[in-house]
Amino acid sequence: MAHITTSVEYAIHCLLWLAGADGRALSSRDLADLQGISSSFLAKILPKLEKAGIVVANEGVRGGYRLSRPPEQISFLQIVDAVEGEKPLFDCQEIRDRCAVFDEEPPEWAVTGVCAIHAVMLKAEQAMRAELAANTLADVAASFERKAPAEFIVQVHDWVSDRIESRKPGRPPKASKPPS
Repeated sequence: MAHITTSVEYAIHCLLWLAGADGRALSSRDLADLQGISSSFLAKILPKLEKAGIVVANEGVRGGYRLSRPPEQISFLQIVDAVEGEKPLFDCQEIRDRCAVFDEEPPEWAVTGVCAIHAVMLKAEQAMRAELAANTLADVAASFERKAPAEFIVQVHDWVSDRIESRKPGRPPKASKPPS
C-alpha cells in the first residue's frame, strides 16, 4: 500500500453515496456530479471497485452501480487495496549492502535478518492495515448520518430520485444541482 491517493477518497465517497441509495443504482455521472468531479476520472475508479467485488454494475439507461454487499461487510482496507493495489508501504532498498566501508562483501552481521529500518516500517504498515480493516463503510456512514442534518439526507434522497427518474425512457433530464 503506497501513498493513499485522492482516488481512494473519491471511491469511499462514492461508496457512501451508494450505501445511502437504498439499493438503487447510481450512474458514474450521478456519483461524479454529487462530488463535483469529472466523470472520466471516476470512470477509472469504479471498475477497480467492481473487479474487487465491492460494487456491481448494471448496464443500460437505468443502470449504474450498487454495493455488492452490505456496508458492514466492506472495510476501508478492501477499498484501499481495490483502488491502490496491495503495494507495500515501504520498499526497502537494502542500502546496508552497499556501505562504503565494507570491502567487497558486507559482513554477515550487517545483512542478517530484516533491516532494522524495514522492521519499523513493516510494523507501521501492519498497524495501518489493521486499523483500515477494523473500520467499515457502515461505521463511517453512521458517523456521517449523526453529523448531517436530516434535511440534507432528504435533499440527497430527492436528488437521487430525480436523477433516476430522469433516466426513464421518454423523460427529459431534470436540471438539478447536487445537494450542498
